[in-house]
Amino acid sequence: MNLWLIPIFPFLGFLINGLFGRRFPKQVVNVVAVGSVLLSFLWVLKTITGLGAMETAHVERYFTWIQSGTFNVGVDFAVDRLTAIMLLVVTGVGLLIHTYAIGYMEHEGGYYRFFAYLNLFMFFMLTLVLASNFLLLFVGWEGVGLCSYLLVGFYFTEKFATDAGNKAFIVNRIGDFGFTLAMFLIVRHFGTLDFGTVFEQAKNPANSAVPFFAICMLLLLGATGKSAQIPLYVWLPDAMAGPTPVSALIHAATMVTAGVYMIARSSVLFTHSPAAMDWVAAIGMATAFFAATIGMAQTDMKKVFAYSTVSQLGYMFVGVGVGAFSAGVFHLMTHAFFKALLFLGAGSVIHALSGEQDLRQMGGLRKKIPITCITLFCGGVAIAGLPFTSGAASKDLILETAYARSPILYWIGLLTAFMTAFYVFRALFLAFFGKYRGDKHPHEAPFVMWAPLAVLALLSLVGGLLSVPRWLEPMFPEKELNVGQLITILPFIAGFLGIALAYLFYVAKPSLAETAKNSMGWLYNLIYNKYYVDEAYDLAVVNPLIQGSRSVLWRGMDAGLIDGIVNGVGRRSRGIGNILKLLQSGSIRNYAAWVVFGSVILLIAIGLSGGPR
Repeated sequence: MNLWLIPIFPFLGFLINGLFGRRFPKQVVNVVAVGSVLLSFLWVLKTITGLGAMETAHVERYFTWIQSGTFNVGVDFAVDRLTAIMLLVVTGVGLLIHTYAIGYMEHEGGYYRFFAYLNLFMFFMLTLVLASNFLLLFVGWEGVGLCSYLLVGFYFTEKFATDAGNKAFIVNRIGDFGFTLAMFLIVRHFGTLDFGTVFEQAKNPANSAVPFFAICMLLLLGATGKSAQIPLYVWLPDAMAGPTPVSALIHAATMVTAGVYMIARSSVLFTHSPAAMDWVAAIGMATAFFAATIGMAQTDMKKVFAYSTVSQLGYMFVGVGVGAFSAGVFHLMTHAFFKALLFLGAGSVIHALSGEQDLRQMGGLRKKIPITCITLFCGGVAIAGLPFTSGAASKDLILETAYARSPILYWIGLLTAFMTAFYVFRALFLAFFGKYRGDKHPHEAPFVMWAPLAVLALLSLVGGLLSVPRWLEPMFPEKELNVGQLITILPFIAGFLGIALAYLFYVAKPSLAETAKNSMGWLYNLIYNKYYVDEAYDLAVVNPLIQGSRSVLWRGMDAGLIDGIVNGVGRRSRGIGNILKLLQSGSIRNYAAWVVFGSVILLIAIGLSGGPR
């Protein structure tokens, strides 16, 4: 099926625009960048339809990458049902976001460079998804991290952007270290990194001595970094420093879901360690709740949706953690629809207001940018989980499975669902209702921007009709759930209540919101300042490392020891030279005297030694 063509099209787009884009007009850059992703999307459709039911994985082996004794790693691609869903999400949503970026980046500098980076990201993300072994997956994993650094820091002349890019890169290295150690353990106990071989051996009862818990916890550490879970979630909200299409593509629809995909791909390993799965579910639910509380008080529109992304990723972790792998992947897909829509819609608002992101400077925009308003509300009802929307289909399935596993997970998830509906519609009501509070002149986005919004709005509403759990059943058998009708209905009620409260506070009686804010006092300030987690990290980790590196590594090792040794040798050589230069007076009479003196000393030495023999 020539699977290698799927990632190679965007890679060629990266090479062409990266090498020659400076000389191209923008129309040519657009054709190369968007056309390469379109070709990739079409080849994905051709591949999936050509493989039919995909009862087993279709594997293509290209060449041996590493050979050492019996250990062998190849550059091999594979497609199964899980891969097919990820390919459609990455290329389909990626195509819409590339198209949107044509209008959004129209007046930005570095136009060709931006699209070259986007294409490079697509190449690495598709490599990650298609990989048939852990090491090749890790190549894509590191590649998307690199592209995230480049795109988050795209406005590299601004310090806030470079700081955000550095933060994303460094925090992800912590998780990647865990992933690397997990691969070492897998090689140690299975002798290979190939998915098929590892998972088959893991099913063998004879391999009961394999430290599944250690392997899974290290993989989880990698996933918490890439998918922004506690304690490594702090990079994602700051990553909103990049252009909005970056936020939509990398930090909502694709890259941040790589951790969820990796855990689902490694489900055979995780099911052998129930304790590790409990950790996955607990971290996911804690992250979902924690991030939702922060999102309730943010005033930057993109920051609200950023914390929403962290929270929704937590839901996905809960899904895979309670064994509902298909539900977690289903939510991954529906989240790509409505979160990409929310970010792109936020970008349309920001574009309409000439860069303004503060919700307090918006209001009344539904009459000025109606298409953006309608599409954003479609994304809002989907993430709130209202009936018949895509979010309801996937999130409620996670909650029902969580209830069957542990009711406490369900009730925390239900409260989180209420908060999600509240803070998303709080942002929408502040932006589109009431009086306009800014000083800009809003204007609707061009067709090239709102057309992708319309497609994503449709997918957000009807995407739940796609029977993903049933499609994935051969890989992740579904369990029969008997949780009662009330448990099924309560998430809908929570969504409606959250929207109703947001409407009461920010449309019907805005004074109530101010009263509630004042009554919360220190608690509101704590939430608004994101629990001072960044400040705590700076105090406990960042500043000690910086000060320690300056005092120990710089002043102690570099300036003190290394420079001291070099400078000491130099000073000693200079001193010896100063002594020796006294012998080089330039006077022939002195040289003759020294020759005579040396000869006398030599004759005395020969005499004392008994003379020549």
